[in-house]
Amino acid sequence: MLKIKRVYETKEAKDGTRILVDRLWPRGLSRLEAHIDQWAKEVAPSQELRQWFAHQSEKWPEFKERYERELSTPEKSRLLEQIALMAGRNDVTLLYAARDSEYNNAVVLGEILAKLMKDLPQS
Repeated sequence: MLKIKRVYETKEAKDGTRILVDRLWPRGLSRLEAHIDQWAKEVAPSQELRQWFAHQSEKWPEFKERYERELSTPEKSRLLEQIALMAGRNDVTLLYAARDSEYNNAVVLGEILAKLMKDLPQS
């Protein structure tokens, strides 16, 4: 099962594998406090896209489009498939640092991964 939560929230047993999906390490959080199993910065938005978006909700539709384009490379597609397979077998929580729970890259990743999970074999 795939979940999304803010990295600053308390770790719970039901989180399963915790994957940070931001390019930058969360401010004010030590590696010990973060309880992160994997840092998938390769699937985070590019620095240019992240800075352009700046969590401005009016840019959300275009951000999603641009971000999905960035994720369409073969290398990133393989990483997303690996995460989708993992989430199909076990609990996986995508972690993000943004304050906005509605407009952030983890939301886009969650949508993409949910589609992939439907299409991939779940052995």
